[in-house]
Amino acid sequence: MSTVMYREKYRPQFHFTPPAKWMNDPNGMVYFDGEYHLFYQHYPEGTTWGPMHWGHAISTDLTHWEHRPIALKPDQNGFIFSGSAVVDWEDTSGFFSGKPGLVAIFTHADHYPDSERPRQRQSLAYSLDKGRTWVMYEGNPVLCNEQITDFRDPKVFWHASKQQWIMVLAVEDRVHFYTSSNLKEWSFASEFGAAEGSHDGVWECPDLIELPIEGHAEETKWILIVSIGDHPQMAEGSRTQYFVGSFDGSTFTNDASPETVLWLDHGRDNYAGVTWSDVDRSDKGKLFIGWMSNWKYANLTPTSSWRSAMTLPRVLSLKKGASGMRLVQKPVTDLQKLRLEAQIWEEVMVSPGQNILSDVHSDTYELECEIDLGDASEVGFKLRNSEREETVVGYNTAMQRLFVDRCNSGESGFHDAFACKHDVQLELQNGRLKLHLFVDNSSIEVFANDGEVVITDQIFPDPSSTGLELYVLDGKAKVISLALHPLKSIYSLVTV
Repeated sequence: MSTVMYREKYRPQFHFTPPAKWMNDPNGMVYFDGEYHLFYQHYPEGTTWGPMHWGHAISTDLTHWEHRPIALKPDQNGFIFSGSAVVDWEDTSGFFSGKPGLVAIFTHADHYPDSERPRQRQSLAYSLDKGRTWVMYEGNPVLCNEQITDFRDPKVFWHASKQQWIMVLAVEDRVHFYTSSNLKEWSFASEFGAAEGSHDGVWECPDLIELPIEGHAEETKWILIVSIGDHPQMAEGSRTQYFVGSFDGSTFTNDASPETVLWLDHGRDNYAGVTWSDVDRSDKGKLFIGWMSNWKYANLTPTSSWRSAMTLPRVLSLKKGASGMRLVQKPVTDLQKLRLEAQIWEEVMVSPGQNILSDVHSDTYELECEIDLGDASEVGFKLRNSEREETVVGYNTAMQRLFVDRCNSGESGFHDAFACKHDVQLELQNGRLKLHLFVDNSSIEVFANDGEVVITDQIFPDPSSTGLELYVLDGKAKVISLALHPLKSIYSLVTV
């Protein structure tokens, strides 16, 4: 494996990508014996979606990844669709002779015999060597339902108080919950979502996690994450919603009204994200990663030898605000090891037409800032800009809206929906805007007000578009602090 291999046009330099060919949903994310495992939907024969396998990579720091051989391949039961993995600590499955081991729970996808009707069934595989190789369970499949076509993407976890395994499964436009004592035999427990949240598309890739409330560590809530497939009439395409509520070991109850919709990300390119299993953090946050694309154009993005990247790994937490309980997302701190020497600006007034960053040229960097908007009507950054291109991250003070405008961000002719501007409500903190930006060769990720609002978008600028501008309109603003960290490539240590 060489650094040359990872220098293609648009290849991200600090986001996870497959070495080659197609990738979509993150799968089977689990932490075991000091290693983070990331599996993913993978078609090793092409750069568009095809017969699904599970690709595999391992990391000890969520930043640098060791690519492993394909973990799960299609067999007599079908292709390998999305799913999860767990540590079976007590060997409830009987696969490990009384020791802990890894079990993957996934959807086998094929067609009913002598029919064109898709068939989706849940199956198991297990590893006796810390995830390096996998054995298909001879009793597969372990959960079927001939009445339902869209029946997929199992996320499994151990419910400590009930002493049983819980599976949350995407079923058409809702989720089903199942329980098991041994991962092999499953019983239906309940259904959620038929009349709640967004139904703009088929429900996929669910996850159910418990989080403490920030500032009230003794109180917890359960968060149900559900991705929504693309709908031709919806400009946003595929995206991810979440519900905040309670879970008693069999039934999830939504705290909000049925029509309430909470979006996990307000950009266009964060889909099918789920959390790592068996990560025990001191802050009780959950580690999350998503597929950084959108089913509207995922098969068409202008990359060459590979297609798709993952978002940055993020820590999910829960905060109570004026509008209720909301997820907060922050990038993992492990990424800070990629920082090169920072450039710092403090206590600087900025006027219209002035660019204090005119001498900065970079393609991969992290930017942290706090800005007092003063009497400006709009403040923002023009990223990866040149005379021809720019991606704008801005804030409109009158509307109190944070926006990303990628209409002129670079290559976009591959789909009519790509060039767009989108925004989200964001209340300032004491008249100040806090932004944490990550800019890579083909993406931006915006964390606003300490992760209360997140926007994730792909962009495809020309490699020569490396300018950076801080702009203000109709008044003056004050930079309280701004730190620009150039980021070194995660492939820097790979030898040619």
